[in-house]
Amino acid sequence: MNLTSDQQILWQHGWVKLNGTVATTWVMMAVMAVGAKLVTRKLVTEGAISRWQGSLEIVVTGIEGQIKEVGLDRPERYLAFLGTLFLFVATASLCTVIPGFKPPTGSLSTTAALALCVFIAVPLFGIREQGWGGYLKTYTTPTFIMLPFNIISEFSRTLALAVRLFGNMMSGVMIIAILLTITPYIFPIAMTALGLLTGMVQAYIFSILAAVYIAAATRVRKPMPRPPAKASAAH
Repeated sequence: MNLTSDQQILWQHGWVKLNGTVATTWVMMAVMAVGAKLVTRKLVTEGAISRWQGSLEIVVTGIEGQIKEVGLDRPERYLAFLGTLFLFVATASLCTVIPGFKPPTGSLSTTAALALCVFIAVPLFGIREQGWGGYLKTYTTPTFIMLPFNIISEFSRTLALAVRLFGNMMSGVMIIAILLTITPYIFPIAMTALGLLTGMVQAYIFSILAAVYIAAATRVRKPMPRPPAKASAAH
């Protein structure tokens, strides 16, 4: 029994292999791209808006509010990246209801790729906000001794992101697979519903953690204000 889509070899020519992870990832990206095009094809910027557009604007406003609460003052700058992360993980979780579908987020290679996206995006956003000098200073704050520790933290939190998402998504797949072999169908159905909820929570947590890391990289440290000068003694 294949628990992850990495073990599903769909095509092979020599050492080149096409496994289920690559196939499902590209299919999901294509479906999401087409869905985004269909959802936004009738949006307007002036005049009366439809109920559908109003609902979409409420969702987008809510997401921007969540990003702003993390500490990012201009959430529209980060909405595309963080929103895409959330939608990809959430879509992978929703697709688990399809019989035989193994979500790509149940593969460590996919979660590592998502974590690598965050690893690359954090310095890019930080440099854009603070410049090269300002961003590199964050590695030596408050003292130069912190440089190696800050570098290690960059890699450790990336590894933690990948392993956390992989473990949580993989555990749900394994539980459903085991229950299918030893229990009637009612229990796997209940676990699938629970897995959908867990997947949405994991998508939210992954996106929020990415926003927290970006907020830490883009925070501009303002100089401490000087204390007011003492008034001279009256003559």
